[in-house]
Amino acid sequence: MRTSPELRRKLISVAAVSAALLTAAPASVAVAQEAAPRPAAVPAAQTEAAPGIQAERLIVGYKSGATEAKSNKAAAADAESKAEKTGEDIDFQRRLGTGAALVELGTHPTRASVADVVAQYKADPQVAYVVPDRLNKPTAVTPNDTEYSKQWDLFESTAGMNVPGAWDTTTGSGVTVAVIDTGYVTHSDLAANIVGGYDFISDTAVSVDGNGRDSNPADPGDWYNDNECGQGIAASGSSWHGTHVAGTIAAATNNGKGVAGIAYGAKISPVRVLGKCGGYDSDIIDAITWASGGTVSGVPANTNVAKVINMSLGGGGACSSATQSAINGAVNRGTSVVVAAGNENQNVSNASPANCNNVISVAATNRAGSRASYSNYGSLVDISAPGGETRTSTANGILSTLNSGTKTPSSENYAYYQGTSMATPHVAGLVALMKSANSALTPAQIESAIKANARALPGTCSGGCGAGLADAAKTVQAVKGGTSTGTTFSSTAAVAIPDNGAAIESPISVTGRSGNAPSALQVGVDITHTYRGDLVIDLVAPDGSTYRLKSAASDSADNVNTTYTVNASSEVANGTWKLRVQDTAAQDTGTLNGWKLTF
Repeated sequence: MRTSPELRRKLISVAAVSAALLTAAPASVAVAQEAAPRPAAVPAAQTEAAPGIQAERLIVGYKSGATEAKSNKAAAADAESKAEKTGEDIDFQRRLGTGAALVELGTHPTRASVADVVAQYKADPQVAYVVPDRLNKPTAVTPNDTEYSKQWDLFESTAGMNVPGAWDTTTGSGVTVAVIDTGYVTHSDLAANIVGGYDFISDTAVSVDGNGRDSNPADPGDWYNDNECGQGIAASGSSWHGTHVAGTIAAATNNGKGVAGIAYGAKISPVRVLGKCGGYDSDIIDAITWASGGTVSGVPANTNVAKVINMSLGGGGACSSATQSAINGAVNRGTSVVVAAGNENQNVSNASPANCNNVISVAATNRAGSRASYSNYGSLVDISAPGGETRTSTANGILSTLNSGTKTPSSENYAYYQGTSMATPHVAGLVALMKSANSALTPAQIESAIKANARALPGTCSGGCGAGLADAAKTVQAVKGGTSTGTTFSSTAAVAIPDNGAAIESPISVTGRSGNAPSALQVGVDITHTYRGDLVIDLVAPDGSTYRLKSAASDSADNVNTTYTVNASSEVANGTWKLRVQDTAAQDTGTLNGWKLTF
């Protein structure tokens, strides 16, 4: 790998930068100020690799039937063929976890030469997509002090996320959260909840740890000098960004020191993709794949598969096909992907991966419950969470675990940061609480429940802040079924059950409930029948999902008069529920006299 200063300077030209610049502040406090967007060689409106784009590497997705989709030798030969046609240097580098190929272009590729290569790949009928390997950035930062009483974002009634109300039900035990970020710098208030992760940074100019990919996700620091990450970009100290994010999710709690984590019973798997000047899409794609239990060539199988991924990172432009493929793979494996909306005070449609499908895109709110001034917004935002805003007071930021080193690691400390990077782990922590409370929840059900149980923003939002402010206690109660109130909905309309005939259905309309049905929904059934072994009985949820209550069996007794218990916590409570009954054999008839649901 090239490690020259020139390469490090060029890294910034691959994608738009979304992190705010750090500026100096009075002695004990450093505050992240909003800054003008950093210059980018990739125009914000571009959605895929297109003429005029500047890139050093491309991600090529081949169609499933293509030989190049499975054979590295064939993909390398294809790169050589296209090099001959274009006169450009094109080298196959490796296979990504999604099956796409990473190809590297020659030294100093011009926009015209990149366009020629892209055109060759696009013209190939075996190619599904070709996109630039863009550079992503941490989405925000800000440093200083300690203790739970300062964590307004967890408990304050105005704009806190109502986290303590969820802890009586769950603390996140049994769930691993992958923090795809800058890695992890040792901190005693977090160490007990850290499990194995991985360093996915393949380029030593970015990794600055002296090597490429390995099993050590330690954060050596991501500092840089003036202009080192692009002309006009001022120097910055190390952010320890991944450690701050991890502390919000799962800092050790009730240990007499520091801060509390939202899902402090959960585990954190640090997955390093961001280093000096950011991180490439290709590394992030493999990290998403691996963290969620997928296979990445050359990387050992993940023994700490995450059911939640936190990505407090982003770049400009639309979601690429390559990134979307990785996200879809993770979600299909049952992993929720939570992403920062970005800090450019613009529509999130122009910020990737927050604008991808199948993610939970998180905007940031301040201590008054209004959209933070820096936060992105728009119809693609799913939910808002506390991200802090430190313009008037550092204490209005988000306090979490950090390190005092300005370049390399020094002593551990705590600091206030602001940003959608800080809002995102609030939601990732909530997802961990939900999965711990109900492991059967799918990513789609999790997103739906978070939105359905959000409360209206106590402040203002221009442009769109999703479903509102996430509410941990209300959401966890909903997916667990909440506290039983004994509320009963019933039907007393008698329905004849034909002998060995079609199924009959009896409806009950449920209204006035909030959130999901309970995990112990009581279904009372009263059926008169002369041979109950003939009967098959199902509960049908409002969305059409069925729950088998009784199967046909050799049972000659009369009647069914009993109560079944159903885990319906993945179903929205309100709507039309049905009891479906079918007689599956000849010679006996009966009647459904009535049935009831008790919440």
